[in-house]
Amino acid sequence: MARAGKFYLGLTTAVIFILLEIAAISLLDRSSTLQNIWINRISHNVMAFNWGSMTKVRNYFGLKEQNEILAGKNFELFKELQHYKELEKAVQAMAKLDSAKLPSRFNYIPAEVTAMGTNSRHNYIILDKGSEHGVKPQSAIITPNGVVGMIYAVDKRYSYGLSLLNDKVSVSARIGREGLVAPLSWDGRGSDHAILKDIPLHLTVGQGDTVRTSGISAVYPPDIPIGVTTGSRLIDGAVNVVDVKLFVDFASLRYVIIAENPDRQIIEQMEE
Repeated sequence: MARAGKFYLGLTTAVIFILLEIAAISLLDRSSTLQNIWINRISHNVMAFNWGSMTKVRNYFGLKEQNEILAGKNFELFKELQHYKELEKAVQAMAKLDSAKLPSRFNYIPAEVTAMGTNSRHNYIILDKGSEHGVKPQSAIITPNGVVGMIYAVDKRYSYGLSLLNDKVSVSARIGREGLVAPLSWDGRGSDHAILKDIPLHLTVGQGDTVRTSGISAVYPPDIPIGVTTGSRLIDGAVNVVDVKLFVDFASLRYVIIAENPDRQIIEQMEE
């Protein structure tokens, strides 16, 4: 009870003090013009400070909302820009495809290189086209300037291929348009070099002959340029090979063409 009495006494004293202060300020306001101006100035400054603080708070939350709106618009513009970039790439690839004059019995799909390995004996290439674009396994990967590799596996949106710089890939090639046919493969000596194997020992191939796809294949279209011969040599005195400098620059490769033979399975079944 004593503590409660002290609490109420203190509360009453504080209320009386506040009331007396208000009364004193009111008397000062009415008794002197100078004091009136001084009091009004203080009250106006307090009001201005409170108004400014509230305005800053409102502007802060308003700025946050505007930033969110701008972020959304930037995202939409980014998507639109990416869309136009994709259209530009497709137009460029189709222009190359039209100028290549490739055989019509193949289906051709322009694609862009997404990833590629060039530092091992089992190099790969990943393209931005998959089954939803009509890509199928065992399709050729080419450019108007040469052979790149072969599709090995297909996802819905991407395809995985074995690069020509892979010791598992072999291409049936011909020296010139009417010359010798032999398998061409990479021998690991560099990204711009391959060899023609199974060359008869009595044949010597000179330099400067163009090597093309032979057309004796269900995978690669005929007469796709591959490279140029740089001479022949014997390996261990028993195997004759022809060195070929490749036309495709794998270090700067970006756009390719996927060539799919719709009759490939029929041809392979007849071969069996």
